[in-house]
Amino acid sequence: MGDSTCNNGLQHQGSAKTDAQLFDEQFEEMVTELTQKDFTDPVLADALNRLKDVLQYNAPGGKRNRGLSVISSLREFVPPSELSHDTVQRAILVGWCIELLQAFLLVADDIMDASLTRRGQPCWYKKEGVAVHRDTAGGRPTYTHLLELFTESTFQTELGQALDLMTAPPNQIDLNRFTMERYKAIVKYKTAFYSFYLPVASAMYMAGIDSEEEHNNAKHILLEMGEFFQIQDDYLDCFGDPAVTGKIGTDIQDNKCSWLVVTALGVMTPEQREELQSCYGRHDDGSVQRVKALYDTLGMPALYRQHEEESYQRLLKLIQCHSQNLPHAVFLNFAKKIYKRNK
Repeated sequence: MGDSTCNNGLQHQGSAKTDAQLFDEQFEEMVTELTQKDFTDPVLADALNRLKDVLQYNAPGGKRNRGLSVISSLREFVPPSELSHDTVQRAILVGWCIELLQAFLLVADDIMDASLTRRGQPCWYKKEGVAVHRDTAGGRPTYTHLLELFTESTFQTELGQALDLMTAPPNQIDLNRFTMERYKAIVKYKTAFYSFYLPVASAMYMAGIDSEEEHNNAKHILLEMGEFFQIQDDYLDCFGDPAVTGKIGTDIQDNKCSWLVVTALGVMTPEQREELQSCYGRHDDGSVQRVKALYDTLGMPALYRQHEEESYQRLLKLIQCHSQNLPHAVFLNFAKKIYKRNK
């Protein structure tokens, strides 16, 4: 598609479709690939129809930020004149694999698990039904790198989810479990790896950037972003406007090990801790409001704004230090979106 395709989801003059439109259009083709091709036994019809229903219910919708980040990052790594139509389509398919990973790690279903994502991976290198699974992109063994990357990211995310559940089991309120060290581990493995590093690392491999040093450099930057992204989400869960965020927060009711509760525990008095212990993880409105009032008393909004600024400045230093051989724009574009900065 080259120059005629928009960069970072924005249309060029004369461009027919945005990356988001191309991404959405690819979905039905992917569903067909996963549920119809290579299956000829009629007794599988019910199971395959169920699989199709699950895909169409769980995967579309939302902002698709993770999936779209693959193609937007690839456009920074590869000059427009070298970015072919086939490469764009492959990047979109890789993006959909990340969206599937998100959907089926977070949504339990009797027929779905992360193995579907692995089945989707051969789509990356199929063209007109001709399988070239372990072929190369521009002479580089991209498939193997991507396969290993997805396998590792899936395992990391599952570890993070397990740690999250073990830290805050249902109906067991134990504030001693809520430490900053535990919180950072949950965020790193449950969110940061697959939401930030996975999309950019995928684009790097597709662009032929397979140096372990460069991937470690990118990881330093992207994990910092991922951590703040989750902290921001935790803050908005309590203090955000549902009309803006699109959801009503339930972290307090769900006994979540969030940044707010972990930070509050570090600055509150023993009496305030007793108040928190009696209210946290309860579903009645009175208890929820008492926790929010305690957060206000402790000045959590101001502490959050201070942390946001410190994190942003730390991120800028990481970009300066670790992206000498990588396009700064990849990381700065992420930062502007997450930190809501215009500079």
